[in-house]
Amino acid sequence: MNHIWDTLAADWPMIVEKMGEHMYLSLISVLMGGIIAIPLGIYLTSRKRMADTIITVVSAIQTIPSLALFGFMIPLVGIGTTPAIIALTLYAVLPMLQNTYVGINGVHPSLIEAGTGMGMTKWQMMKMIQLPIARSVIMAGVRLVAVQTISLTTIATYIAAGGLGDIITRGIAMINTVTIMEGAIPVSLLVISVNFILLLLNRALTPKGLRHLNKF
Repeated sequence: MNHIWDTLAADWPMIVEKMGEHMYLSLISVLMGGIIAIPLGIYLTSRKRMADTIITVVSAIQTIPSLALFGFMIPLVGIGTTPAIIALTLYAVLPMLQNTYVGINGVHPSLIEAGTGMGMTKWQMMKMIQLPIARSVIMAGVRLVAVQTISLTTIATYIAAGGLGDIITRGIAMINTVTIMEGAIPVSLLVISVNFILLLLNRALTPKGLRHLNKF
């Protein structure tokens, strides 16, 4: 037990540094994925013929093994943080796109008819009816992406992007369980913390009158 604490104390500065790199890669990738996916999902709700094609194309990216996708980035943009963020962003798009599309389309038609009867424009209905009701479904997609991205970022070490994957791969190379745990446990704690924060954020953003509809 003393050996574990001694190793942890000696490696603590490196763990903090790698955790910072890991959070940077994950956060930027989720933000970029959201900037692409949520507006696109909103747009596709009014272009349903186009929606199936685009969602199918985006789904195809998810079929590429993560390690291979990181590898494909090397001849295109080299190694480091840029290819890692591009690859993680590509993986982040589908869950948020699909949840945005499904969440908005899942709004009960009677509410749309009520909005139309009140003379609302399409934008007003989207802003005042559809998006508030679909928010919990969209946020479920964001939470899924955040969890997925934090876990996937460990692979970014193979293209020299840094993060906690550096510690895990070093531990594997040394066949050292303590070193592997120094990388794996912070990843798990980040996943749990971010998921909990997003859950609270979703609850805070949902109007009290709609919280009984929140199933996620």
